[in-house]
Amino acid sequence: MRLLASLVTAAICLPPAVSAAGCRLALVLAMDVSSSVDAAEDTLQRKGLAAALIADEVRQAFFAQDAPVALAIYEWSGRYNQEILVDWTLIDSQAALLGVAETVAGSQRSHNDFPTAMGYALGYGAGLFDRAPQCLYRTLDMAGDGQNNEGFGPDLAYTSFDFNDITVNGLVVNAADFEAETGLIAFYQAEVLRGPGAFLIVANGFEDYERAMRRKLERELTPPAIGALPVPDDAG
Repeated sequence: MRLLASLVTAAICLPPAVSAAGCRLALVLAMDVSSSVDAAEDTLQRKGLAAALIADEVRQAFFAQDAPVALAIYEWSGRYNQEILVDWTLIDSQAALLGVAETVAGSQRSHNDFPTAMGYALGYGAGLFDRAPQCLYRTLDMAGDGQNNEGFGPDLAYTSFDFNDITVNGLVVNAADFEAETGLIAFYQAEVLRGPGAFLIVANGFEDYERAMRRKLERELTPPAIGALPVPDDAG
């Protein structure tokens, strides 16, 4: 187990994280760039994420409290194919948020011919939190259009890496282009979601990525109301 964790986290050789006083949420967004995502679909998800980040309702949610949010974004595919798009950035101004959105919109995928190694991707995300700012909550979002098909799965990742106090939410792109995708929602619900209040948002194809991401971000960033009832998972 320790060897497994060291193999994955050894790839995260990055500078120390930004410091943050009173940070309310450390949020990591993980984007699937495996071989099942073609060039047009990849463009849709990058532009969709960038647009979602600066949508009015998401902007309002980012700045709903004085305490800021720390944000990091990476893309993932095969066992050793994870790349940072946005390193830990404190979203403490409109300019900071716009800068992140512009970085995502102008980014190019690092890999396009590797399978879906979700366990490794989760391990990489856990490693990012080791150098995250100290925040009240920690959330990792796994977006993808297929089930794990290389290496260990989410179950082993959760026992091999430190996911203490990390909530894992999901964004399923239910394009149904491949047979394995017909059970993708059930796979995420049973094996990927983790932690109290973890939830799943479904995008009906990559054309719906922006809407799904916008809804997910708004829900994650909005401070919970005291005594509020849990919100049911979004099925579409």
